[in-house]
Amino acid sequence: MASPTSWSEENFSCPICLDVFSSPVFTPCGHNFCRACITKFWDEQAQCKCPVCNELFHNRPDLRANILVSEMAAQFKTSVRVKEQPCVEPGEVSCDVCTGTQLKAVKSCLVCLISYCQTHLEPHQRVAVLKKHQLVEPLDHLEERMCKKHDRLLELFCRTEQVCVCLLCTVTDHKSHPVVPLKEDYEVKMAGLGNIESEVLQMIQERKQKIKEIKDTIKLSKKDADTEIADGLQVLTTLMRCIEKWQEDFNQTVQEKLKSTEKQAEDLIKELEQEIEDLTNRSSEVKQLSHTEDHLHFLQAFRSLKDPPPTRDWTTVEVRPPSYVGTLRRSLDQLEETLNMEMKKLHGDDDLKRVQQYEVDLTLDPDTANPYVTLSEDRKQVHYGGRGNKLPDNLKRFTHLNCVLSRQSFSSGRFYFEVQVKDKSVRCLGVVRESINRKVHIALTGKNGCWRISFNKYVFVFHDDPVVRVPLRAELQKVGVFVDYEKGLLSFYDVEARVHIYSATGCTFSEPLYPILYPFDFDDRISSLLIISPVNQTD
Repeated sequence: MASPTSWSEENFSCPICLDVFSSPVFTPCGHNFCRACITKFWDEQAQCKCPVCNELFHNRPDLRANILVSEMAAQFKTSVRVKEQPCVEPGEVSCDVCTGTQLKAVKSCLVCLISYCQTHLEPHQRVAVLKKHQLVEPLDHLEERMCKKHDRLLELFCRTEQVCVCLLCTVTDHKSHPVVPLKEDYEVKMAGLGNIESEVLQMIQERKQKIKEIKDTIKLSKKDADTEIADGLQVLTTLMRCIEKWQEDFNQTVQEKLKSTEKQAEDLIKELEQEIEDLTNRSSEVKQLSHTEDHLHFLQAFRSLKDPPPTRDWTTVEVRPPSYVGTLRRSLDQLEETLNMEMKKLHGDDDLKRVQQYEVDLTLDPDTANPYVTLSEDRKQVHYGGRGNKLPDNLKRFTHLNCVLSRQSFSSGRFYFEVQVKDKSVRCLGVVRESINRKVHIALTGKNGCWRISFNKYVFVFHDDPVVRVPLRAELQKVGVFVDYEKGLLSFYDVEARVHIYSATGCTFSEPLYPILYPFDFDDRISSLLIISPVNQTD
């Protein structure tokens, strides 16, 4: 016999309500109906008859319960409910009661510590005692909600140790601690969850902004790289042309010297060959005369042999190889001059214009000024006079180095400023990190947090390890300083000549940077002046 689960709903449907039998009864003709359905049907009819076969009953029949159909209908309903419930998926909580197919739990009981599917949850929705149990959304590992020491439900929260405890814990380990129901502390912490969420969202927003900054930096770097590659290609193309022209001129100069020497040698050889020919002819004449026996002819011919043919004294004549000393040096100097002019024309001016767009307005900070330097009223000029000013000491002031910092600092991005130099002394300028030691005499190098140059009429010096020296073709009048914080790049420009002087790369900038001006001279009697100058891109 087939089981109820293999039958369809039609096998257990009431012919009147068309639903699965509820309290099924049968009539004398053998047909089954829900008790309520057939009773209502006969109450509304004048005669009692079967709704299915229309058999007429003279007396209203006694209805008897069909126990077999009732049990089979109940089993069918159960199987249908089970089929309608979803099976547990990975990561979901399963019903702890199901023994066959594991169904998805819909609720967990914190009293029973069991998770139930919809079918097995039914007693908790019907039985009065079970209705008092606390039901929550399905939870896995309910055993973790039990106190491991007392095997009781964790239903309280200790505010001293910030842990969940059971009732017995409050009279033992947590006897003197303030405890509250879990719900109470839950509500308190839930109220504060909004602030945490706001903080987290703020942190997320900050990181998104940082990602945007990084992407913008990469985008700008790519643009700069493309520009640099294009400029480099143009410069290198010009360089190749200059080298080819230089090689052609150099070869021509050497060949012309060689040709001149060869021409001299050819002329001398021709002259020598002519003398050899004349002397050979004379030798033949002498030999012929030596064989004559005619006294008269001999004496007459001998008189002409006494006068030799005109010849040169070749003892002092020589062909000297051409000298090429200095030819290569002069050609290289000419090449260098040409290349410098091309670099300035093709790259220098454009590069300066590019960095000048990052101009910043600087003023000097009197709180950092060494007593031996003096600032102008507009805080744009500083000079070193050799006499100490009486100034209050503070943490920001330099006490051993005759310098001053700007008020403005920079922790990211790019910035550019120009400094006009006056007088014939040594000048120093650059940038320093915020934490530089201002109370001792230290070497102002990158290792100690200072990236700077010094220069005089003849040489430009970048103070690194080792020191970098660049000869100057002309005395600097105005120096441009450009910093790219993220790239660790520091560049210096001769503003008047509109050429790049030197760039320091790979600098480690990890703190706010301050521009530094350091006017000094080895002779304290000479006053030195540095002026922060506004940028004029039309120079």
